[in-house]
Amino acid sequence: MSRITLRAVALIAATWAVSAQAADLPYGYTYNRPVLGVDSWAGLYLGGNLGWTWGSVDNSLTQPSGIAGGVQAGFNWHLNPWVFGVEADIQASGASDTFAPWKFSNPWFGTVRGRAGYLFNTILLYGTAGLAFGELTGQTFGLSESHTNAGWTAGVGAEFLFAPRWSAKLEYLYVDLNDSTFTITGIQNGNRFGLIRAGVNYHF
Repeated sequence: MSRITLRAVALIAATWAVSAQAADLPYGYTYNRPVLGVDSWAGLYLGGNLGWTWGSVDNSLTQPSGIAGGVQAGFNWHLNPWVFGVEADIQASGASDTFAPWKFSNPWFGTVRGRAGYLFNTILLYGTAGLAFGELTGQTFGLSESHTNAGWTAGVGAEFLFAPRWSAKLEYLYVDLNDSTFTITGIQNGNRFGLIRAGVNYHF
C-alpha cells in the first residue's frame, strides 16, 4: 500500500472519529469559545496584589515606607461602556521609619471602596474611593503602643483583561488614617500615605 493511500485512510479515520464524537452531543448544542469582551467584567472576582507605600505620621518627623501586599475581592456591574463595582482588600505592610527616639510602623491596613470606570475594549480606566482602616504602632525607649484607626481613601487605576476570566491592574491610592492620642508620645498621631500596586484578578 502506498504512502498516499495510508495517509488517505488515516485522514478518513480521523474524520470519522470527530464525526462520531459530534454525534454524541445533544441536539442543538453549540460550543462557545471564551472570548474577551465587556461581559467578562461582570460578576465576582478575587485576586492578589503587591506594591509600595510611602507617607508620613502626624506630629512626627517619621516617614514610614515599605513593601505592602495582600488580597482583594469585589463585584462588578456593567452598563456598556461603564463598569461600576465594590471592592475590599486587606494588606500586610512593612512600612516603618525611625526618627530618634521614635519609631512608627504600619503593620497592616485595608479598604472598602466603590469603583466606577469606563471601558476601552479590554481596558478599564477607573476611579475609586471609600473607607480605610489600619494599625499605627509607635515605639520609644522599649515601650510600644498601637492604635487601629479609620479614615478614607481615594485613587485611580487601570485594569486590563488579558485572558478569559483573568485581568491585571495597576492602581494608585491615597490613604488617610485619622489621629489617635498616643500615651507614649503625649500627642495625637495619625498616618497618611500613598500606595502604588500591581495586581491580578480572577473573574468567576
